[in-house]
Amino acid sequence: MIFESLPLAEAKGAILAHSLRLPGRMLRKGSALGEEALAALGSAGHTRVIAARLEPGEIPEDDAAERLGAVLLTPLLGRSRAATGRVNLYAEAPGVLRIATAAVNRLNRLDEALTLATLPDYAVVAPKEMVATIKIIPFAVAGATLAVAEALARQEGPALTLHPFRPLKVGLVLTELSQIKESIFEHTIAATEARVNALTGTLLAPRRARHEAEPIAEALQALLADGAELLLVAGASAVVDRRDVGPVGIVRAGGHITHFGMPVDPGNLICVGAIGEKPALVLPGCARSPKLNGIDFVLSRLFAGLPVGPQELAAMGVGGLLKEIESRPMPRAEAPTTPRTDTRPRARPSVAAVVLAAGRSRRMAPQNKLLISGPSGKPIITRVVDNVLSSAARPVLVVTGHQAEEVERALGARPVRFVHAPDYALGLSASLRAGIAAVPPECAGAIVCLGDMPLVTGRMIDRLLAAFDPDEGRAIVLPNFRGKQGNPMLWDRRFFPEIMAVSGDTGARFLLARHMEVAAEVEMADDAVLRDIDTPEALASMPKRF
Repeated sequence: MIFESLPLAEAKGAILAHSLRLPGRMLRKGSALGEEALAALGSAGHTRVIAARLEPGEIPEDDAAERLGAVLLTPLLGRSRAATGRVNLYAEAPGVLRIATAAVNRLNRLDEALTLATLPDYAVVAPKEMVATIKIIPFAVAGATLAVAEALARQEGPALTLHPFRPLKVGLVLTELSQIKESIFEHTIAATEARVNALTGTLLAPRRARHEAEPIAEALQALLADGAELLLVAGASAVVDRRDVGPVGIVRAGGHITHFGMPVDPGNLICVGAIGEKPALVLPGCARSPKLNGIDFVLSRLFAGLPVGPQELAAMGVGGLLKEIESRPMPRAEAPTTPRTDTRPRARPSVAAVVLAAGRSRRMAPQNKLLISGPSGKPIITRVVDNVLSSAARPVLVVTGHQAEEVERALGARPVRFVHAPDYALGLSASLRAGIAAVPPECAGAIVCLGDMPLVTGRMIDRLLAAFDPDEGRAIVLPNFRGKQGNPMLWDRRFFPEIMAVSGDTGARFLLARHMEVAAEVEMADDAVLRDIDTPEALASMPKRF
């Protein structure tokens, strides 16, 4: 292609390089210069014009775009007519778009004249939505180059494929725990139904079951009998392990678990399995929210008939950071469907440990239970603090009151910060308020540990810390053993004002009933989370290992 400034007498048939406004008309870039256009240019005082002239064997931009669009077209994709060297490809049905990235890259590397831009791989698309655009950059492309591009497109298979959604029937099991508000079930059903409907599916009548494996299994079997083709379990408490009640319920219903967890946040705590050929999922807590999260990635692929196994889940990490952070404050509700990836490191928010060690130990009088030594010679409070220090909770704040000097002496030079509660005699709430008030502002929350529970290990505390994720609906975390709630309890900072208002000889547990929709229970393997030493009988019942 020859690109130059031409005298008007030599420009007939050339392609105008730049739009020109003339009296009463506009000559647009890319238009062929005929006699009428050249006459208008001359009348307007122009003697030369910048234009392009095609050489033998070159294909005009619109013809080249049409030909390339024809070879890239696959079932359920449509295309526009060429204009200004561009052809757009559109979806003709709702579904998931797959991109053969290597094929697209090879085409774009072939020649700078040829470009193909697409939506991201696995993009969810609606009918008439543009999925790709072909643009011929100059006014023409060499015929030989275009022929190579067409051959590549035919030999390597489809660069773009649209996998349409299937109208699946979806079964939903809602598990129940005491004090769960009815509004939680309503929100979960509404969010799930909206997702299912958007993917062309139908939500069957949800079934409720106790938060136990056997009732969940029975509800799943009932939904299969109702015709469910995809099964979802929304737990009253978030799933934290393959052996949790939700996954075990799938197994007892005759299924299996293929993968636990995914590198998408929010959405980490998803459990993927199947009962026969029917996919079965235990949903993460964030599935209650209508905002974009990991469950959307998984459901769209299942509805499109695409595999969702360990390899596919592992590959979701790139682009899987959906959570709002300071360096990217856009709310998820306003964020694009395909979020940007922030390249700066993101540290997990710290959680402080507040160890309550201020009580008067009235039921063990005249002894202070926290200073009683076990067979190893360690006072109880020392063992408790050592367990807390072996966890990831930081900083560790020890609240003192009764016999404060003796408690501090028992802990020696351990890396803790002492917080004195001068009004400790008013009851447990006084110690709790002192500890919460001392939590540094950079901490996202606090785990409240009782000074008379020496069997709670650092690993137990770490399991509670791992489950803490306010963005996924787990803003309060507490341990559970065989249906009984225990200690310690982890509280998000948002609840600190309510905790500071607690009075009398009571802790903050009663606040749990107000906020069950954001509470998560972590099942523990033994009863350590239920056992405190507040009487001689409790001390005598401690296991020999203590």
